[in-house]
Amino acid sequence: MGQRIAVLGAGPMGLAVAYQLARDGHTPIVFEADDRVGGMTAAFDFSGLSIERYYHFHCISDHDFLNVLGELGLADKMRWTETKMGYWYQNRLQPWGNPVALLKFRGLSLVAKIRYGLHAFLCTKRNDWRPLDNVEATGWIKRWVGADAWEVLWRRLFDFKFYEYTDNLSAAWIWSRIRRIGRSRYSLFREKLGYLDGGSETLLQAMKKDIESKGGEFRLSSPVTRVMMDGNKVQGVEVAGRAERFDKVISTIPLPYVPRIMPDLPSDVLAKFSSLKNVAVVCVIAKLKKALTENFWLNTNDPEMDIPGLVEYTNLRPLDQHIVYVPFYMPGENPKFSDSDAVFIEKVRTYLKKINPQLSDSDFIDVRASRYRYAQPICDPGYLDRLPPVSLPIEGLWVADTSYYYPEDRGISESIGFGRKMARDASH
Repeated sequence: MGQRIAVLGAGPMGLAVAYQLARDGHTPIVFEADDRVGGMTAAFDFSGLSIERYYHFHCISDHDFLNVLGELGLADKMRWTETKMGYWYQNRLQPWGNPVALLKFRGLSLVAKIRYGLHAFLCTKRNDWRPLDNVEATGWIKRWVGADAWEVLWRRLFDFKFYEYTDNLSAAWIWSRIRRIGRSRYSLFREKLGYLDGGSETLLQAMKKDIESKGGEFRLSSPVTRVMMDGNKVQGVEVAGRAERFDKVISTIPLPYVPRIMPDLPSDVLAKFSSLKNVAVVCVIAKLKKALTENFWLNTNDPEMDIPGLVEYTNLRPLDQHIVYVPFYMPGENPKFSDSDAVFIEKVRTYLKKINPQLSDSDFIDVRASRYRYAQPICDPGYLDRLPPVSLPIEGLWVADTSYYYPEDRGISESIGFGRKMARDASH
């Protein structure tokens, strides 16, 4: 007998939960605070172009994502592109991302280059992350690559993403990020990344349609204000002042919101959720008349730029105009996060003109900024051991977000795989 199950959040993980529940004969009711599905993968109207607010790309190893495309008949919408990486350092744009680029890189000794390359290579070969779980990341990288390569190639990346959290991150978590990019190569010299025709929206809308065709429902612009519990059992959810009964609730919203809408959880569980840290993002997207560079991914190490890099999206997915994403990560408590969009937009105009002096103000067609308060969990050593179990000590309640597939970094494929498994576990 199918069950009516509340799903909180319509990002990729929430959609995957609902998708699996609907396929297994249940009726998911999805509650989403935003006016559209997708969470961080949602699209917006960028002066006539429908595009994601935050960039995404796919790797050959994204099996859970590719499986869903197959099930929905979308496999032929997948495109693979050979992409390039670059490094902006000492006021020059250098190729990056393969052994030749590393050897030719100006600003590092040969020994430092060899140590850096060996570390990256061994990361892609390693499969067991457990030994790195309780190791602090910056010390681990420095021991491998040495002080010079740390200073030139790594330090700013940490400083401008994690700020005061830099010195207490899990090496396993950083390793998984190095490995993911490393494994998207089909040879040491060439990197292949993928995009979906029409962007993530193609998948999001197909999943939504599939869920609805099987009886599932979406309640957009409907944030759940409280998960109702009685003793140790879920009773339902409260939305816009109205109570709705459910025997089961599966939450995929960012963990920092959980204590707010589930104040009746046992105090030890609440304390675990409340102690988690996150960084925010202000992501600026620029539409240009000409290309910035020929790279998809551009790392930056420049004393005048408070970013670790940027993504020139149209060097992966060709569009009529050139699209560049510039993410500014920082803890939400950082005073910089309260700067206006105009401040970030002005920085981006300055940075892009510095990287490509051929760009003039008239080449900027449009520039926008989006913000996401809980963009990225901060995973410190031993992270997973401190998270509450997905199935909470309240009957009928499951809670997870992208933190739960640690040490993997947040990604659409990981969210889909985790969400589907959670749906199967919860609907038994």
